[in-house]
Amino acid sequence: MTTTDDSGPAAPTPAPVPDASPAAVPPERVYPPEEPRVAAATLWLVFGGFLLVVVIVAFAVGAVRHWVALHTGVIHGGPDQYYNFWSGFGSDLGEATLISAVAIGVYTGVRKVNCHTKGCWRIGRHTLEGTPYILCRHHHPHVPSRGASHEHILEQHIRYKQAQAADRAR
Repeated sequence: MTTTDDSGPAAPTPAPVPDASPAAVPPERVYPPEEPRVAAATLWLVFGGFLLVVVIVAFAVGAVRHWVALHTGVIHGGPDQYYNFWSGFGSDLGEATLISAVAIGVYTGVRKVNCHTKGCWRIGRHTLEGTPYILCRHHHPHVPSRGASHEHILEQHIRYKQAQAADRAR
C-alpha cells in the first residue's frame, strides 16, 4: 500500500513489525530460558551470617576458644605470648597472600582470553567474522564441537582455496 500527497511521488508505507515480546513467542522458544537465580547479595549475606555465627561460637564457648587458641599456637608459647603463632600458623599468612595474588593473576588472564559467551570459561580461539567476539569451539557456529573429521577438514580447505581463486580472478 502506498500513500501520496501533493508534494511528490508515492512513498511506501512501512510494513507492520511483528511483536517480538516474550509473550508473543511460545514459551519453548524464549532464549535464554528464564531460570530462578539466587542473587549474589543473598549469597554474601548467607556467607557473612555463617562467619558471624562461627566467630560468636568461638568467643562464647570456652572449649571452642581453647581449641582454636591451642591449634593456632597462641597459647603455650615460647619467649612471648604469640611466638608459636608467628612460628607456626601465622607464618602461613605470607604464603596465603602469595597464592592469592597468583590466583587473582591467573583469573584475570583467563578472563581476557576466554570465550565471550556469558558464563563460558572455555578458551576462545575462533573469531566470529563481522563481530569483535572471540568464541570457543563449542559456541562458534562454524566450528564442529565433536571434533572435525578428515573429510570436513578437506572440505573446508577446498572452500578456502576456491574463495582465494575467486578473489584473485576479480
